[in-house]
Amino acid sequence: MIVIADTSVLLNLCQIGEEDLLWQLYGKILVPKTVADEFVRAVKVYPRFEQLAFPGFIQIREPGTSLNDWLDGAKLDAGESDAIALAMEIKADLLLMDERKGRAAAKQLNLSCFGILGVLLQARQKSLIQTLRPLLSRLKEKAGFYLSERQIAEVLALAGEG
Repeated sequence: MIVIADTSVLLNLCQIGEEDLLWQLYGKILVPKTVADEFVRAVKVYPRFEQLAFPGFIQIREPGTSLNDWLDGAKLDAGESDAIALAMEIKADLLLMDERKGRAAAKQLNLSCFGILGVLLQARQKSLIQTLRPLLSRLKEKAGFYLSERQIAEVLALAGEG
């Protein structure tokens, strides 16, 4: 399985100490250099991420194209743009991205895409984690990841924890 990740999923899984779920679920994860650079920059700029290290199992691979080669007029940040371009170029099976605009662009290109909640739900379904609720709490409290009560209720219901 070929999986490409954007910065948010990596940062927030690392922040709650669950980055190994990516390896357990998908094996090899690829990111463009811009995503690795965004991760390093976030660690330097945001105090809540200052203790994090870029996961060693993630491989950096540069896209040979730009997002504009695939989708005209997309206005995304560099990491999202390069992640989508790389996913298109190498025909990735899955793109991990939290940002709404990026996911909308991926959908336009018929890429299979979901974010951190999808990763956690898959991990729960494969019994890699026993319960989602504590991880969702850590995402909100420790990572500062925004989750509405509706999102929490929906993902817990999908996990059979509702």
